[in-house]
Amino acid sequence: MHLPVETIPPEELEQRYARCRKLLAQLKPEAGGILTFSRNSIYYFTGTMGFGVFWLPLEGEPLLMVRKGLERARLESPGLAIVPFRSFSDLENLAVKHDVPFPGAVAAEQSSLPWALADNLKSKLTKTVISEADTVLSRLRAVKTPWELAKMRLAGAGHARAVEIELPRKIRPGMSEMEIARLTIDVFFDSGSCGLTRMHNYGEEILLGHISGGDNGNFPTFYNGALGCKGLHPTAPFFGSANSLWNPGDLLTHDAGFCCQGYNSDKTQTFFAGRADAIPAKVQKAYDVCRDIASCIAAQMKPGTVPSALYGQAMDKAAKEGFADGFMGIGDNKVPFLGHGIGLCIDEWPVLAKRFDTPLQAGMTIAVEPKIGLPGIGMVGIENTWEISEDGAVCLSSNGCTEIICID
Repeated sequence: MHLPVETIPPEELEQRYARCRKLLAQLKPEAGGILTFSRNSIYYFTGTMGFGVFWLPLEGEPLLMVRKGLERARLESPGLAIVPFRSFSDLENLAVKHDVPFPGAVAAEQSSLPWALADNLKSKLTKTVISEADTVLSRLRAVKTPWELAKMRLAGAGHARAVEIELPRKIRPGMSEMEIARLTIDVFFDSGSCGLTRMHNYGEEILLGHISGGDNGNFPTFYNGALGCKGLHPTAPFFGSANSLWNPGDLLTHDAGFCCQGYNSDKTQTFFAGRADAIPAKVQKAYDVCRDIASCIAAQMKPGTVPSALYGQAMDKAAKEGFADGFMGIGDNKVPFLGHGIGLCIDEWPVLAKRFDTPLQAGMTIAVEPKIGLPGIGMVGIENTWEISEDGAVCLSSNGCTEIICID
């Protein structure tokens, strides 16, 4: 008999359904339910990475319709109605058969559907008006339940151990970025990582993260992050280059995600190949500014704080200290944010950026990542993942390391 690795408790799922329905009524009052398609959203609502469609009506029992993997879905989601389907044309009849027919209007997860599939869905649901559900889903997943927070804390603890304790024991100046990246994978798995980090934004993908030695920290990138990376190849511009060495006297910027039981932590650690007294003064000053910004922002991340205000403060601080040009990237690498929500995906809502004016709530988890690019030198920065509690922010991904780690 096959047994699943884990199932999400039924009461946990019911809590998510109730919160989703409440948000749906607030943000999409015209919709009588929500349709989701992405693997992450289906997992969030069911506990299985189903290949298909999940239907949550405002009233009635939810229904998971799968194209493939029916047996596994039923193992991992034993209390849920799960049925097979072949085409979007089957959806209406299946919903009727299970006493949860589609109403005249539904909200659908649009960011996960390519244009062709979206057109196909609309052509099959001719009696149903479809509006976007992504606003509801992003706000729903932004506030973690206690069950989810336990996963996030596991991820953060494993991440801290791997990067602050285990990795410094293994890396040495003269190694290539790829060698360091491969050692990172070893210590990540040993520390509880499942090895997979997922991105939410369309077209974004990543392998581990960015391992950048020296001025490769400013290498041109189209990835939506401040840290540059030469990477493996133009088709895989992440991980670390086999041809780039971490030379004595150089910075190494290590920005990687750590996924434990589906939930992610994000962390950046700056290393230096040499003794602490050999760190150039400009490098140390830039790092100190990043550390001060991270500390100041973390101290203010409480329920009710507005993300855009935190972003503005960080930008003002960087400019005052003379690092406006390099803060959060150089030139085309510059990104217009300071941090981001994190959970089942690395890049979730909310974002610490302009126009993000919805106040923070307890239960949110946010990665804060001030970085400064130094032309011809590389990038310094510090990033950790934080849990917003009623009393303030709690760091999940560090054992207290706030310095550049020196390896000589």
